[in-house]
Amino acid sequence: MAAPSQPHQATYDAIVIGAGIQGSFAAYHLAQRHRDTLLLEQFLLPHSRGSSHGQSRITRSAYPQAHYARMMPDSFRLWQRLEAEAGTSLYRRTGLVVLGPAGDPQLESCRQNLEAAEVLDATALARCFPGLQLHTGEVAVWDSTGGVLFADRALRAVQDVFRRHGGTLRDGEKVLHIEPGAVLTVTTTAGVYRAPRLIIAAGAWTGSIVAPLGLRLPLQPLRIDVCYWREKEPETPGVGRTSPCFITRGLSRAPHGIYGLPALEYPGLVKVCCHHGSPTDPEERDQVEPGAPRSTIALLSSFVSHYLPRLEPRPAVVETCLYTNTPDGDFILDRHPKFSNIIIGAGFSGHGFKLAPVVGKVLCELSLGEEPSHSMAPFAITRFPGMLRAAM
Repeated sequence: MAAPSQPHQATYDAIVIGAGIQGSFAAYHLAQRHRDTLLLEQFLLPHSRGSSHGQSRITRSAYPQAHYARMMPDSFRLWQRLEAEAGTSLYRRTGLVVLGPAGDPQLESCRQNLEAAEVLDATALARCFPGLQLHTGEVAVWDSTGGVLFADRALRAVQDVFRRHGGTLRDGEKVLHIEPGAVLTVTTTAGVYRAPRLIIAAGAWTGSIVAPLGLRLPLQPLRIDVCYWREKEPETPGVGRTSPCFITRGLSRAPHGIYGLPALEYPGLVKVCCHHGSPTDPEERDQVEPGAPRSTIALLSSFVSHYLPRLEPRPAVVETCLYTNTPDGDFILDRHPKFSNIIIGAGFSGHGFKLAPVVGKVLCELSLGEEPSHSMAPFAITRFPGMLRAAM
């Protein structure tokens, strides 16, 4: 009989839990800084269980919050650096329009935070992009930097470059226990690892990982319907290929916000989704009752009928993804209040992918005890009172 396999045991300069886009970029930056880094992932790669899978994500400079707008130039630069290192294209520039009522405060903040923003009325928008239709009193803010990130390709690229710089990636290893200390011990289903610094970026599983460390974070995983809508005339020149991405702000038919990307993943199918979903347990997200109502799809069908006249009003494909939301929609990027060598990146609230290069950088900086290159004030754990409790 073959001898049973022995559990892995090793000591590293840093351990990162979670090989989604945020954790992978944190590990990438640590490896770039010549730290011997272990990146742990509970599922076998590639997988579709978290928030980083799929072919496409929107990137943009248009943000109503100034702190994200200030981070985006750094993020664009770091994406370009990864493209050069990986030798592959990760971004297609399509431009982006922000749709909303004229005078809407968030729409106006987007305009003010853009270096060069053009405002289009319904006539001008229809002339440039016939597939988008505004109504009386509505305008569009044009963001020329907007476009599509190739998500799956990007995740593979950052992990490949991480390993090329000497990083170790172990998938199929679920974290069972974390023992704090000057040198932390992380026990998984396949090994025991030690390091003086730990970054936790485990998406929808972050809450359950940090709870035994005495931290109760207000993280709400949501099950998101990812919908694709068939073009009525897919062979029409320009339709889908030159259309921009879009997001909404303040539209009555999009109470939580709706976003769209041109037909890139599936030929002739445009991606249009609601920026909202149903509360879920990430371990049970697929356990939906047959025939259960999906209110977001009804809302999207109505939106498509009124704003996207070149699309069929029923989705052709419906997939799912996970958001992990904070109460205010801002990220958590901070040290554990009690264990300063444990860094937490969480609550990316459905808009974190585009910022992953800079998020990974500041998580790396925090773990090395350095002053972060961006202000961490909007992302502090202490903005949520009562999060620290006695460790179990």
